[in-house]
Amino acid sequence: MQPTLVSIFQRRNAILLALLSSFVLSGCALRNPFAKDSTSVERTSPASGVVQVVKNEKLFGFVPIYRPDVQQGNFISQEMVAQLKTGMTKDQVRFLLGTPLLIDNFHQNRWDYPFRLKNGEGQLTASRVVVFFENDKVAKFEGGELPTEKDYLMRIAAPKK
Repeated sequence: MQPTLVSIFQRRNAILLALLSSFVLSGCALRNPFAKDSTSVERTSPASGVVQVVKNEKLFGFVPIYRPDVQQGNFISQEMVAQLKTGMTKDQVRFLLGTPLLIDNFHQNRWDYPFRLKNGEGQLTASRVVVFFENDKVAKFEGGELPTEKDYLMRIAAPKK
C-alpha cells in the first residue's frame, strides 16, 4: 500500500516542527545568538567591595532566558570575620567559619574560604577569606571587604525581575 501524498506532507511537516522546536529549546541552554538587547555593565559596590557583572540577554529580543542561581564555596560575612581572633584553635575556626573549601597539602597552615554567587540575572558576588595558622593557632587572616549577612540574604531572596 502506497502512502498518499497528504500523509507524506503531514509527516514532513511534523519532522520540520520537531526540528524547529528542538532548535528553539536548545537555544535556551546555549549562548543566545539572536539576542539584540544584550547589555553588560560592570560595577564595583563600595560597601561590599565585590565586582558585579550584569548581563541581560533575551531570546529573539523579547523572551527572557532562565538561568539558575549558582552558589559555590563558603559564605563568610563581616559579622563572622569580626568574631575571628588571633590565637583561636583550628577547631574553633572550623566551628565559626565552617570547613574550609581548600586545604593545600603543601601549605597545611593555610585555609582558604572562597565564595562565589552568580544569580540568574548575571550578578556576580565573589569573596575570599584566608586564615593562616602557626602551631595550630590563628596567626593572621585576610579577607578584604565582605558583604554583611543582610546583603547576602537580599541577594539570594530578592524577588526576580
